Parts: sequence; structure tokens; C-alpha cells
Amino acid sequence: MVFRFDPAPGLDLPGPQLSGSQGAADTSGIPVDLYREGDHYILNADLPGLDPGSLYVGVEGRLLTLRGYRTLRDAAEPDWQVRDRRRGLLQRQVLLGPEIDTAKISAQCTCGVLSVFLPVDPARRRRKIEVRPPQ
Repeated sequence: MVFRFDPAPGLDLPGPQLSGSQGAADTSGIPVDLYREGDHYILNADLPGLDPGSLYVGVEGRLLTLRGYRTLRDAAEPDWQVRDRRRGLLQRQVLLGPEIDTAKISAQCTCGVLSVFLPVDPARRRRKIEVRPPQ
């Protein structure tokens, strides 16, 4: 599997490719882990403090989108000492390789960790080809 962060536009490589929104004041990328286990990939995304009703997981063509909104309690004009936690829209997009069966993608969220299961299409799974001696 080829796996790249922020792929160049038009790059068409097999396997999932990850990109996050960067540089925008009101959006930030969602940290993720991606690994293969048997005949599927698993993408785990950290979403602590996300408003549960705002969570969106969708696929359009080969583009998987994770999106949600985080609201942080804000006192009127506080004297901030440190403010690392982002608020507002959080989004991450994954360009899926052609071997992913997009019709069978599933997801679950437990304790602020979203797990997205990306099954490999049976017709595109790796298989060993037998090499026979000449007859």
C-alpha cells in the first residue's frame, strides 16, 4: 500500500492517501492512524470533545470525508495562558485506493476515537499465484 500525506493534485496511487486541511484559522486536521489488518484497513481518528451530533462520515467516489464541530466553553474575555485546543470545524479527507469496497465502509465512535473500517474488494485482494514447472 502506498500512503501519503497531502498528495499532489491528480496523483493516483493505490491505497489510501491522507490529507488534512492546514493553515485555515477555523479548521484543523484530525489526527489519524491507518493500518491494514487482514482484508481491510482501519482508520482511527481522534475526536475528543467533538459535538456528537455534528459528526459526519461520508464517501463520494473515492474521497472519504471526516468532519465535525468542536465547541469549547468560552468565558467572556478570559486571560488565556495557553490555548492549544482548536475549536470550530475539524475535517480530514482520505483519497481511497481503487481496491477499497466503498459500499461496505462502516464506522463506530468510542470514547472520542472514530474507527472507520475500509474493506478491500474481494476481486482486488492480494493472492498468491502458483508457479508450476513446465510439462
